[in-house]
Amino acid sequence: MNALANLGGFSIFLEPLIPIAYIAILSGLGLLISAYTIYRGGRGAFLRTGALLTLVIALLNPLLIAEERAPQPDIVVVVEDQSASQSLPDRGSQTADSLAELDQSLAALRDVEVRTLTLEDAGGEGTLMMSELEEFLGTLPQDRLGAIIAVTDGQVHDADRIDTSRIDQNVLPAPFHALITGDPEASDRQLTITQVPGFGLVGGKVELGLRIDDDTLPAGSVIQLEVRVDGGPISLIPSTLNRDQSIEIPIDHGGETIVEIAVPTREDELTDRNNRAAVTINGVRDRLRVLLVSGEPHAGERTWRNLLKADPSVDLIHFTILRPPEKQDGTPIHELSLIAFPTRELFELRINDFDMIVLDRYRRRGVLPQLYLRNISRFVENGGAVLMATGPDFASPLSMARTPLRTILPGYPTGKVIQEGFKPRVSDIGQRHPVTEGLPGANLEEVDPSWGRWFRLVEVEQTRGQSVMTGPDGAPLVILDRIGEGRVAQMLSDHAWLWTRGFEGGGPQSELLRRMAHWLMQEPELEEERLTAKDEDGRLSISRRSLVDVPETVTVTTPSGEIVTLDMVETRPGVAEANLDVEENGLYRISDGTETTLAAVGRLNPVEFSRPIATTEFLAPIAEASGGQTVILKDAGVPDLRKVSADRALTGSDWIGVKRNGAYTVQGVTQIPLMPVFLSLFLFGGLIVGAWLREAK
Repeated sequence: MNALANLGGFSIFLEPLIPIAYIAILSGLGLLISAYTIYRGGRGAFLRTGALLTLVIALLNPLLIAEERAPQPDIVVVVEDQSASQSLPDRGSQTADSLAELDQSLAALRDVEVRTLTLEDAGGEGTLMMSELEEFLGTLPQDRLGAIIAVTDGQVHDADRIDTSRIDQNVLPAPFHALITGDPEASDRQLTITQVPGFGLVGGKVELGLRIDDDTLPAGSVIQLEVRVDGGPISLIPSTLNRDQSIEIPIDHGGETIVEIAVPTREDELTDRNNRAAVTINGVRDRLRVLLVSGEPHAGERTWRNLLKADPSVDLIHFTILRPPEKQDGTPIHELSLIAFPTRELFELRINDFDMIVLDRYRRRGVLPQLYLRNISRFVENGGAVLMATGPDFASPLSMARTPLRTILPGYPTGKVIQEGFKPRVSDIGQRHPVTEGLPGANLEEVDPSWGRWFRLVEVEQTRGQSVMTGPDGAPLVILDRIGEGRVAQMLSDHAWLWTRGFEGGGPQSELLRRMAHWLMQEPELEEERLTAKDEDGRLSISRRSLVDVPETVTVTTPSGEIVTLDMVETRPGVAEANLDVEENGLYRISDGTETTLAAVGRLNPVEFSRPIATTEFLAPIAEASGGQTVILKDAGVPDLRKVSADRALTGSDWIGVKRNGAYTVQGVTQIPLMPVFLSLFLFGGLIVGAWLREAK
């Protein structure tokens, strides 16, 4: 069925009785014959032509379609912005008053249906009005959309999603009007982080880019910037207003470094929520520089070397000292397989280039003078690390305990070496210490360890530190201690290699030595006294580790300043945990009275408050391109609403328009033939008879 015309509720359609191609051929032949007859002056030519046309029309079968239509109301979409920036002074009341007035005005209009879209923060990404509006409009009949009216402060963070040069019925099929809350003339001081390095090398510094904008002070004015790293003391740094700048942040440890930055709050500014910012920078070690000094070769020497060489982040220098520098036996240089130990270079000139020194069954051999051994002690006191793996030589008169290293060693040999089979056990305090806590196969309560035996242990008198593993009769086997700013570990047996060889099932030697090395390097994850917190899908998970009694409660300070007290539950020896459901994004401060930590939830610097001043900058181009307008509520109030035809202006100086679409639904259809059969036969027969009579004269 083909439509010829549409006249209001009536339409004319053709429903041919035979294929249209046959009708076209018949019409063409008939017209040629009629034209020839007229040309020759036949008397009944015009009547015969009329009969032909009557036949063609009858075959086309024209129908008059009468529709019973039900008008449909035009839809007005009201967008209510409830994002965080709308909570600023006056905006909430302006929004509520404007929506109430809009409800009254829309109710006064005839044939209007109101649909409401409420906007909230999009997971810290800001106000994504255009994205949500596009999705919402997709659920509505496009031919009924009369207007879109948004009550917002204008801070829309996806306005560039709309290409104003190509707005058409598929993008915004109705005029877009924006009613702007707040005061575009308000003043505010804003701290903006312009550049955040993703990571920094431990022991170095990174540059953090920032900008402080304040339109009440001239460019070049200087204020004090407050900087706090990992919750430590506040540092004051002079900073210039209205200008890009950078500050240096030290990276002292691996893992996350949280930097808090704040500028003083002005009394008359819009909000102080954008006077603070926080960023996280991941600290990574460039390379771990380790000096391994071995004494006489033994079965476990290669174990240490293989362990350290297997770590790609370790730069290892390994010396086995067999030949003192004063030894001169006349051996030709080209036949020497041993070299003199570079003592001065390593232990005087470059000792501070190393992160850790491992002394593996090394004894006094006259290679290292007392001065250099004192340098090792100072190296530890200043933040370095020493791991001493001992053998029987540690109990001999040539023991390293009889040198200046004694000042940093937590265990002094008694001169006795225990030669019997035993299974190393994790001590009570070792059950709490992160180096030995949870070692695979370890003893737990009355359960013996499942790993293999060792057969030698150097007996010592422990003077300080924590004995985290023990041998026969509770004798110290592994002692960990802090000296000044550095750390020392003593392993009082040289039989750890038996675990590597799988003797009697072996044991977790690699895991134990790895943890010891990382503890010596002061990795945060292996701190004995540590409070941590992290966000797990909207839940703040808090954990407290301690070698003594864990605290019973912790306090959590939310980004908005609310203080919450939580009860801690001990989940395993030395570890207590608590959880808090959180909805507010930002920086949480957790403290148990002794330890303090920070946890970042969501975006640390909410987009909503990065530029909180009300503006028409983002929505005015969209409104203008769609035929709508933006109105500052503070100045003009809510404008009048009018229904207007789509071919007229959709806005005025004091009013905004709702497009009249004239949409309808068809509830019934009546078909009326325009050329009934009896009429067709009567006209066709009359014209043929008339033509015959005319030609018979």
